[in-house]
Amino acid sequence: MQNNHILIIEDDPKIINFLSLALKAKGYRLSAATTGQDGILNFCTVNPNIIMLDLGLPDIDGVAVIEGIRKVSQIPILVLSAREQAEDKITALDAGANDYITKPFNMGELLARIRVMERFIIHEKTSEPADVYRFLDLTIYLQKHRVFLGEDEVHLTPLEYKLLVLLASNYGKVITHRQIIKEVWGYSETGDTKSIRVCMTSLRRKIETDTSHPKFIFTEIGIGYRFTDTRS
Repeated sequence: MQNNHILIIEDDPKIINFLSLALKAKGYRLSAATTGQDGILNFCTVNPNIIMLDLGLPDIDGVAVIEGIRKVSQIPILVLSAREQAEDKITALDAGANDYITKPFNMGELLARIRVMERFIIHEKTSEPADVYRFLDLTIYLQKHRVFLGEDEVHLTPLEYKLLVLLASNYGKVITHRQIIKEVWGYSETGDTKSIRVCMTSLRRKIETDTSHPKFIFTEIGIGYRFTDTRS
């Protein structure tokens, strides 16, 4: 889906120039801002489709930018940051970022992550009935609370079903352990991740043909999980 408009919020002019040249060569339209406040202003005025955001901005932290944008929009946000600690990634993802890449990054990987964001945009514009999710040979009927793998019904426990729906409804996006604990178990922001692992293991056994090579649920080590963005 070429010609999407990407807003880059980054204070390093060398990185802005590199990204602009590489992405324009792929057919994308670009806007850039070097501060968080200017980034928010650009978001409001240039109507981008995707935001690429650095966290270490000179005026406000990038997490504050994510939180501000999430109050009014679900636009895909891809974080590009030199912060490597898992806690920094978790904080950004919990604030509402869709994905997180650590600098320095491979351009091929960045383009692949952008394509995931584009598939999210396409789905939002051309969504099928909101009560049905289809991924490869997996179908989830929300109103009926029924799940099928091909033509065979998959029988899930209530917790497994809630976990599956949470991941599927945020397909292509990294969902952190904190978010899972809050949305599935109902805890505030803390809890035992062992419960997640046990439930995830059981869920994967029911929907994955080969749990060692999953096609639906992928592990983001130390952070959480990501559901496939491959729609059927």
